[in-house]
Amino acid sequence: MLDTLRARAGDLLGTLGIDPGWLVWATPVSLLTLLATVLLLPLLVARLPQDYFYREHRPPRPHTGHWVLRLLLLVIKNTLGAVLLVAGLAMLVLPGPGLVALLAAFALLNLPGKYRLERWVVSRPAVRAAIGRMREQAGRPPLHLP
Repeated sequence: MLDTLRARAGDLLGTLGIDPGWLVWATPVSLLTLLATVLLLPLLVARLPQDYFYREHRPPRPHTGHWVLRLLLLVIKNTLGAVLLVAGLAMLVLPGPGLVALLAAFALLNLPGKYRLERWVVSRPAVRAAIGRMREQAGRPPLHLP
């Protein structure tokens, strides 16, 4: 029975043009992404300043540290975002939290208009309610949302 199921899954993946061996590393990455999201998202939401999304434009951050270190961290952050973007797109058809990985990728990538998109997403009623619950559980005041 298990061999038949495995053969059918291999045939289906082959039809889609996906190498079944790819699942060997994609599935653990998918599960780790899900675990990291479940553990880190409430912590990150709780740490946001109360007025993080309230301003029309994100205030510029002061430049601290050596420029080489800032550039290196920027490259690492955007590279990780690009990897999560590819993994998230793959997880849309493979097992795993594809949408969560895509959201994490967009959070890491430096894209024009990203802050406006973030403000639009958090203004949706379901997202607003979820953020409110996370902050309430952490004992933090609610965010001032647009």
